[in-house]
Amino acid sequence: MNRRKKIVAGNWKMNLNSQQVLKLMQALNRSEQEFDCDVIVFPPFVYLVDVIDFANGGGRISVGAQNCAATENGAYTGEVSAAQLADIGVEYVLIGHSERRIYYNENHSFIADKLKCSLANNLRPVFCCGEPQIVREAGEQLTYVKQQLVESLFTLKTEEIGQVIVAYEPVWAIGTGLNASAEQAQEMHTFIRHQIAEHYSLAIANEIQILYGGSCKPGNAAELFACHDVDGGLIGGASLIAEDFLNIISLAH
Repeated sequence: MNRRKKIVAGNWKMNLNSQQVLKLMQALNRSEQEFDCDVIVFPPFVYLVDVIDFANGGGRISVGAQNCAATENGAYTGEVSAAQLADIGVEYVLIGHSERRIYYNENHSFIADKLKCSLANNLRPVFCCGEPQIVREAGEQLTYVKQQLVESLFTLKTEEIGQVIVAYEPVWAIGTGLNASAEQAQEMHTFIRHQIAEHYSLAIANEIQILYGGSCKPGNAAELFACHDVDGGLIGGASLIAEDFLNIISLAH
């Protein structure tokens, strides 16, 4: 039986202004809805402190950063280190999101360095992996995702891997309105869990939470979350709308 607790994580990306952040966090905090899952929000850097203050006031939402530097400190203008994020109360960090891979050319070894920096500073990384449409159409998605796992995630030691949350995000379904079917999601999540079991152990694989990210909405979340190996969702656009995000949270149990 799957005893892993579900997670619903909202990646706000480069959206919202301060007033919209205030309104969204107030709506989430004031909701009388019971949260049967862990809820995390990933605001833009400039709003992290404000959102942490709101989250601490409500007591049921955790806060993560959308990125961190691949080095501990130094002359890296514009970067923010994992240590600095931890210092202000951040608990989680997205690592290897497809948009970072595509737009900023983050490669496997660079992502591996970010994983190590986050863990060294007691941040829980949400490691993102997934294939673009051309790879899916060629039927090579398993090979593609395995390389992401082997060259980045599997550089971690056995005592480190248990702190990681994995998010499978089919790139062809991000911001497109498309989404993987429940069968496609389950197939990939099963594959990822099997790879973790082979590299580490079955016990570790059974403990690690694997989220689905890719146009997850109130209309499809229940079917996706019902899959045995889908442990919640990394939500994009729907996390910007309090009603939609709360609806998705209500389906994760």
